[in-house]
Amino acid sequence: MTVFADTSALYALLVRDDYMHVRAKRCFSYFAEHSVQLLSSSFVLVETMALLQRRVGHDAAQDFNARIVPLLEILWVNADWYARAVQRLTMQAQKGVSLVDCLSFEIMEARAITLAYAYDSHFEDNGFEIASFV
Repeated sequence: MTVFADTSALYALLVRDDYMHVRAKRCFSYFAEHSVQLLSSSFVLVETMALLQRRVGHDAAQDFNARIVPLLEILWVNADWYARAVQRLTMQAQKGVSLVDCLSFEIMEARAITLAYAYDSHFEDNGFEIASFV
């Protein structure tokens, strides 16, 4: 099974005072125990690193890069993926949906992934299920 990993869950996993930390940690443990492959994008990595660095500090961003990133399968965004995400963003014009979200939805649809490790309601709004193995 492959699950798409979003910034909202990765951030919650690493930040102990995040309101979703306990749930994120339990889900992550479930994934590890059941050999679930976590797929993410290079855009999610950039977004997560920037958020951690800005809100928590440089050490947290480095910890994410050293401990979590090696456990993820990363889809590195090229011009084609970027164009698909921009097209979706333009067509969707949904308030609050980011370019990173649109890219995530495009990847999930292309890979037939229905489950997201995420705490962002936009995933459900776009027809995906939020993983909750707690």
